[in-house]
Amino acid sequence: MDSKNQLNLDLGQEHITIQRRYEALGAFNDFLIAVWFLIGSFFFLNDSLIESGTWLFIAGSAQLLIKPVLKLISLVHVSRVFHSNNAS
Repeated sequence: MDSKNQLNLDLGQEHITIQRRYEALGAFNDFLIAVWFLIGSFFFLNDSLIESGTWLFIAGSAQLLIKPVLKLISLVHVSRVFHSNNAS
């Protein structure tokens, strides 16, 4: 195989560990979003709980911003680890 067409990929255990931690945080965030929207939906069935339900929807919507932020942070973190390992 021509050396120009080769791709050497060394992820390493540290990269995998970091990535799995961010994936776990993302899954936990998704779980909380689902909980807020589900409870908020039930609150809308009772007129006296509509305001609380609205706040739960707002909280869930705000948490939707966390997912792309976590992804960006994980990419930066893994990139820094990768570059520091390659610099050594």
